[in-house]
Amino acid sequence: MQVNITFRHLEPTEALKSHAKEKVEHVQRYIDRPSGAHVVLYLENLLHHADITMKAGPFLVRGQAKSPDMYVSIDQAAEKIERQLLKHKDKLKNHKLPAAANGSRPLDVRHAVLDAGRQESDRVVKSSTFQAKAMSVDEAILQLDLLGSQFFVFQNARDHSINVVYRRTDGKLGLIEARVA
Repeated sequence: MQVNITFRHLEPTEALKSHAKEKVEHVQRYIDRPSGAHVVLYLENLLHHADITMKAGPFLVRGQAKSPDMYVSIDQAAEKIERQLLKHKDKLKNHKLPAAANGSRPLDVRHAVLDAGRQESDRVVKSSTFQAKAMSVDEAILQLDLLGSQFFVFQNARDHSINVVYRRTDGKLGLIEARVA
């Protein structure tokens, strides 16, 4: 697995590099198919920040921490990722996939970012396409947490409809279910 380490507003040292790499390699034992990690170490307002992002198959896992000591920040960020992965692994072990998910095919979904200030023909600023895989609502919430995202689009394994789970401003989760009228 490739580990990229970036230093911002901080002198890069071999000791910090080896410590960060060691922590990432320790966490990767919980991942079936580790493909890469990016570690960003920086100093801001006299606090040492460590942001670790790991790609594990289709999942992206993030851990962020800050403290007065960079080594402690790296340790805390790696521990956050380790807790996320252990929680995910336990949920997968205790969760059985519904039979409906086995026969369904992923749907292609297009996500576009629009600029409300532009004319209708020029509004699309960015567009991406991904597959909405069949899963239960619980699995979608788990994926939302693993990605650290605000929303997650998926195909509901129960009725094959397109659903969205999202994080509300009050911290709770919401569910949008789209059904044919």
